[in-house]
Amino acid sequence: MRQKLKYMDYQILIPYLILVVVGIVMVYSASSDILLVNGFKPSFYGIRQFQYALFSIGIFGSLAFFMKLEVFKSWRFIGSYLLISSIMLVILLLMKFIGGSRFAVNGAVGWINLGFINIQPLEIAKLALILYLAKILDKRDGKLIPGSIIENLSGPTILSFLMMILVILEPDLGGTMILFMIVMVLYAVSGIPTRIVVSWLIVLFLLMVGLVTFLIVWNPKFLQDSYQFQRLLAFAHPFKLERTGGAQLVNSYYAIHNGGLFGVGLGNSMQKRGYLPEPYTDFILSIISEELGSVGAIVILGILFYLLWRIMEVGIHATSQFNALVCFGVVTIMFTETLFNVGAVLGLLPITGVTLPFISFGGSSMIVLTAGIGLILNISAHEKKKLEDSETVR
Repeated sequence: MRQKLKYMDYQILIPYLILVVVGIVMVYSASSDILLVNGFKPSFYGIRQFQYALFSIGIFGSLAFFMKLEVFKSWRFIGSYLLISSIMLVILLLMKFIGGSRFAVNGAVGWINLGFINIQPLEIAKLALILYLAKILDKRDGKLIPGSIIENLSGPTILSFLMMILVILEPDLGGTMILFMIVMVLYAVSGIPTRIVVSWLIVLFLLMVGLVTFLIVWNPKFLQDSYQFQRLLAFAHPFKLERTGGAQLVNSYYAIHNGGLFGVGLGNSMQKRGYLPEPYTDFILSIISEELGSVGAIVILGILFYLLWRIMEVGIHATSQFNALVCFGVVTIMFTETLFNVGAVLGLLPITGVTLPFISFGGSSMIVLTAGIGLILNISAHEKKKLEDSETVR
């Protein structure tokens, strides 16, 4: 254990810890007023986020770092993890069709309540899919050439799309898109000709834009009661629908405008006082912008993107295809979540409920992302030791 700590990658660990601390502070700040008004302790969500962080680092992050990499590469581990995450997604589907709105949060059945924590199976499925695809693509390295791509990728593609179907039925469009991006990115860096992957992405992007535009223009009656469709309309007409689905986006604009360059000061946000719904979750960046200003928000996002760059660097220099793919997969989760979250806050993308990594309130996200960071630190330490050993032999 002590020997492994010798190879700790502090360029990953320190930015991660900074983001976690910022998240705890901002969750407390964004939620305290609402809690106080409703008769609860103002520190409730802040303390809960702190507990999630300690639990994640102390158990999942530590295990992912100190366990041997061979464990994560074994079919027994990957198969068990994939099976558990798939069963949990199926349970959500059963909850949706049996319990209906009783289990729904913001129109989607995406959580399993265990009492002390709400587990979000989608978060677990993200890392499970990365490990599965990394193993498969590593095993088929060199075989993914024109003429044999379909033969080698039909199985993992079908399994991946089955997981996406389970998620879209919750319904969770943002989560489905994250799983899709994981598949596309890992396929792209595994040896498949870039032009093929790019052509897939262009076609699917055009189809998605076309479908969204068609639904907004058509505005069918059978979708009027759908929470997700109302969010889509709010994206197109936020001020027109300010009293209904557009409230979050409009108040996000107000928060960013109020903050200006340097903010109104930590704890002094007006929009968190009942105007911006659930400001400590997927719209926490709006509160950061209001209290710390655009400069503060950019600095925090800069730290996050530095962390992404450093993980990518580990993946680029990895001597194992599996290690590289895991790094790129974790980066894909964090980058896509950040893209969707920032895009929604600025009104550039539809609101999908995707949280900001390490900053937004949430136990499942913190646990899985921390486990991912622990695994990346494990890979980085493994690569450093391997490089040191090879130089010693020389």
